[in-house]
Amino acid sequence: MAPKVSRSAFQGVWTVLRFNWHLHALALALVGVLLVSAFYLPAPARIVAFLATLAAFLPLPISLAATWVAYDASGLYELSWLAPMLVGARRGANLHAGFDETTPVLQATFPSIDWKVLDFYDPSKHTEISIRRARKAYPPAPDTVPIRTDTILLPDARLDVALLFLAAHEIRDAAERAGFFRELRRVLRPGGRVILTEHLRDLPNILAYSIGAWHFLPRSEWLATFEAAGFHVVGGLRNNPFITTFVLRADENPH
Repeated sequence: MAPKVSRSAFQGVWTVLRFNWHLHALALALVGVLLVSAFYLPAPARIVAFLATLAAFLPLPISLAATWVAYDASGLYELSWLAPMLVGARRGANLHAGFDETTPVLQATFPSIDWKVLDFYDPSKHTEISIRRARKAYPPAPDTVPIRTDTILLPDARLDVALLFLAAHEIRDAAERAGFFRELRRVLRPGGRVILTEHLRDLPNILAYSIGAWHFLPRSEWLATFEAAGFHVVGGLRNNPFITTFVLRADENPH
């Protein structure tokens, strides 16, 4: 039996706090300024200031609670839910943007699949400070192959499945993203699949993360990327209220 890869009960929350602490620090600083200012204002304005303080503070615990639900409480990182999507796969690639938490779980849970680990991070294009912090704390595994989004270092039709887990949204440019998915299509065998797991910029994520949800892409933008690269959606699931998985297959008649 494959060894179990364990996670702590709040590992997802801790990861978000650790690599995005500057955003939370700024929010807390704003809360502090509003709260202190309220005590120096006359009564009517003081009430408004206290309400503003509450409005600035509430997104913090709400977003952390949503993160706990999305990453820690839902079993998302167990990855056993991938099993129906991986039926028949023998050669797979786990592609990430510089921070890889899933390869050990994939190897333990699906040992019959030969997993390649591909890192498409490019510091000149993918500029999120959280990624730089994550790479510094957790350097890529020794068997990780660095690639470019326009050049996946695999021969044509090499893979049965390509997995992108909370990573592809780091490709912010639409043309680059479409080109990357065209490369994925090239390295997939006929009938091969892409499994893409992401937050969407939808109502649950906007309510949970407020302006932070604009780091996610809306469903319409993902669908435009798939179409531009010659993929169509053949399955998927809503992993939890904040996470969606798409299963893609290449169109038979690309346009």
